[in-house]
Amino acid sequence: MDFESRIETFRSDFDEIVSQIGRVIVGHQRVVEQVVICLLAGGHVLLEGVPGLGKTLLVRTLGDVLNLQFSRIQFTPDLMPADIIGTNVVETDAAGSKSFKFQPGPIFSNLILADEVNRATPKTQSALLEAMSEGTVSVYRTTHVLPKPVFVLATQNPLEMEGTYPLPEAQLDRFFFKILLETPSREELVTIMDRTTGVDNPSADCVLDGGIILSMQALARQVVAASHVSDYIARLVLATHAGEDATENVRRFIRYGASPRGAQAILLGAKVRAISQGRANVSFEDVHAVALPALRHRLGLSFEGQGESVSADDILADLLEKVPQKQS
Repeated sequence: MDFESRIETFRSDFDEIVSQIGRVIVGHQRVVEQVVICLLAGGHVLLEGVPGLGKTLLVRTLGDVLNLQFSRIQFTPDLMPADIIGTNVVETDAAGSKSFKFQPGPIFSNLILADEVNRATPKTQSALLEAMSEGTVSVYRTTHVLPKPVFVLATQNPLEMEGTYPLPEAQLDRFFFKILLETPSREELVTIMDRTTGVDNPSADCVLDGGIILSMQALARQVVAASHVSDYIARLVLATHAGEDATENVRRFIRYGASPRGAQAILLGAKVRAISQGRANVSFEDVHAVALPALRHRLGLSFEGQGESVSADDILADLLEKVPQKQS
């Protein structure tokens, strides 16, 4: 199969995933597309929204659409790292001899829902770090490789902060995208009520498996990004840092800017979006479409920014308007 045919197959599979999820999830079209982009880029997602917006249902539906091993971890203050990654247990054979055997935890899955991740202690949260960045976990000096693909979707509630442990910057940076879920419109809310209180219970069909996902991830990396597009991404990320050339908003409201992972997330996310639209090259439109979810959790607001209720999205929207696409 030539490259153009593979691009068309990718676009068709992408649309089918989004379509099947849409049979269960009402609205959230942008959110669904960004989650699928992150999956095909090989990253991990942090979903943030108030209770009842369908965060958990979205992840479960994605598991139904993809023939992947799914596990859910409900994060609570008493959750321990061994509850996530597993532990060694004593096993006795027929002869009565005892030995240690590793019992894998729920992290040994392809699709992991880390529900309310900010309710666990920092020690437990950090148990996800190696799994998310390296695809491995270490238990008693032994490294265990996770099955591929591995996709972590973590959820958190932005309102109820009592009894929670905010994710540290190092862990936030491990997430490819941070996606915000918004309250549905009146028409969407009516549809949600009709779907969930009636006799019929809509479901999604399984359309892809892990092998196809891995091949799609590999194909996305072959998409070409012109030098001026890569340069624009670099200038956009650097513009989030305070300096002599920084905008007034960045100087006043930003304590620290995005890391190089932010640039990587923008470029790879833009590649996936480009190929999902049937193109083999990245455009500025692709960059703008993924810039906010790729960078919003990588900016640290200053005390002044927090006091004036400025959001990272406000800063990024201003930068997208002011940073020129081509360097003069």
